[in-house]
Amino acid sequence: MTSIRRFSALDLFRFNNVNLDPLTETYNISFYLQYLARWPDMFHVAVAPNNRLMGYMMGKVEGQGMNWHGHVTALTVAPEYRRLGLARRLMYFLEETSEKVYNGYFVDLFVRKSNDLAINMYKKLGYVVYRRVIGYYATHNGNDEDAYDMRKSLARDRDRISMIPLKRPVYPEDL
Repeated sequence: MTSIRRFSALDLFRFNNVNLDPLTETYNISFYLQYLARWPDMFHVAVAPNNRLMGYMMGKVEGQGMNWHGHVTALTVAPEYRRLGLARRLMYFLEETSEKVYNGYFVDLFVRKSNDLAINMYKKLGYVVYRRVIGYYATHNGNDEDAYDMRKSLARDRDRISMIPLKRPVYPEDL
């Protein structure tokens, strides 16, 4: 049976099978360790019965006032473990922590505009496209790719104000 637990520093030596996916944003070790030290309750891993890592979710809380929210920095599941509901389960932990521990108004994330599978999954989880961010993702060929900033209101945002889409796109420097 799959288990979900907090990410540990030792997992950094075991998650290559998850990070090899071309749609997964990867970071340097110090970036992962910074998240692990600052937001350990927002960093979870899915583990198979054979102790192989299946996926992980890394997040943080940020903002001020009504912009106080949980943010999904990375969510990825190894290709051989997709379509098992692991991403949904990992998202649940981040949403619950954002709401119950940090009292956030919403959860947000950025996803490549071309990643239809992920966009549809997030929509099924209740997220909406809040805005398009022009050139958010750098590419190897120099043609930067746009992102969607997707959001889901939490209980504190009773009127779901944080999910009202912006009418115009923004640039990364506007974030």
